[in-house]
Amino acid sequence: MGAMFILYVADQDRSEAFYAKALQQGPSLSVPGMTEFDLGGGATLGLMPSKGIRRLLGDVLPDPEKATGIPRAELYLRVEDAERQHRWALDAGAVELSPLADRDWGDRAAYSMDPDGHVLVFAEPLPRT
Repeated sequence: MGAMFILYVADQDRSEAFYAKALQQGPSLSVPGMTEFDLGGGATLGLMPSKGIRRLLGDVLPDPEKATGIPRAELYLRVEDAERQHRWALDAGAVELSPLADRDWGDRAAYSMDPDGHVLVFAEPLPRT
């Protein structure tokens, strides 16, 4: 079984370019209405235009565009070099929320925000003592 995490985005092309630079990889799928990035371990990040999910589900779904820029999802990625990946995200245009720091849950993590207001975290386990 795999997992797909889909973020609703205002501009698919802008978000695709951002995540390609932040993740330092091209998408595994890029078609109108959906961009996908393989995250490893059977997980995929999907980017879907907000208008697309509204077309799919209609008025039963609150309009995601009304929340643009308001954090409503966090993508927490455990990686080998959190500092490097965080820097890539900042270079791609992310806004830094918290620099890389040791966290009390056992990770070293850095927080930023993507162009749509989603929180993006790159983390690595703290060395065991």
